[in-house]
Amino acid sequence: MNNPFFHALGATAYIVGISAFLFYVPERTFGSEDTVFAPIMMLSLLVLSVAMMGFLFAYEPIRLFAEGQKLAALRFLGKTVAWFAALTVVVVLLALFVNSR
Repeated sequence: MNNPFFHALGATAYIVGISAFLFYVPERTFGSEDTVFAPIMMLSLLVLSVAMMGFLFAYEPIRLFAEGQKLAALRFLGKTVAWFAALTVVVVLLALFVNSR
């Protein structure tokens, strides 16, 4: 899994999965009343998302950097971000195409 493309793809898949879950799960599943659980769930989701993105974007570059491979670390991070940007453009274009119909 030391391929920047798979790290970017994992980030994209995580975002699509969470978004689809929040979009398709009926509101009644979580209740429509304002309770303390709504902010707890949202903050928990934020922390989970930060942890996932931290792992997918930062773990491998930090590991490489710690091993003294500074240039490889920068390249890996740059490639991961570039792949993620490309995948984001694909998702945006797909959304525009679907919404234009």
